Order: sequence, then structure tokens, then C-alpha cells
Amino acid sequence: MARVLLFGPLRDLAGWRERQIEADSLSALRLALAAEDADLGEAIGGPGVQVAIDQAVVRGDAALTAGSEVAFLPPMSGG
Repeated sequence: MARVLLFGPLRDLAGWRERQIEADSLSALRLALAAEDADLGEAIGGPGVQVAIDQAVVRGDAALTAGSEVAFLPPMSGG
């Protein structure tokens, strides 16, 4: 199971910060989250949302292992 972390408005939208979810790839994880909560599924696919797997930002799909940590990071602003 992957350890899934949500931050900022993503956490507020979902109503949770951390969960364990069974998925073998990032795309499967996104589908599982969207099936459970359509609004969250749309939000994590939105512009500016980044994904870090085991503290490294990834683009596109990636394989997950039983101990993977997947963090969804909302768009950042500031200067």
C-alpha cells in the first residue's frame, strides 16, 4: 500500500491528510482517488498540482511499491 499525503487546499477538500491506498502505479492511484471522490480526483489533476514520490517530484506515470510515499502538492504562490 502506498502512503498518500495531501497538503493545503487538497487536504481541506478531501477532509483527510494521510491515508494508505492500494495501487501499483501513480495512474492507478489517481483513478482510485477519483472513484472515491470525484472533486478530489479533478483537483489532483488540476493545473499546478505536483506529485512527489518518495520526496522526488515526478511527471507522468510512475510505478509504486508497497512502501511508496505519494504527496500531492497544491500550486504554490509567492515571491
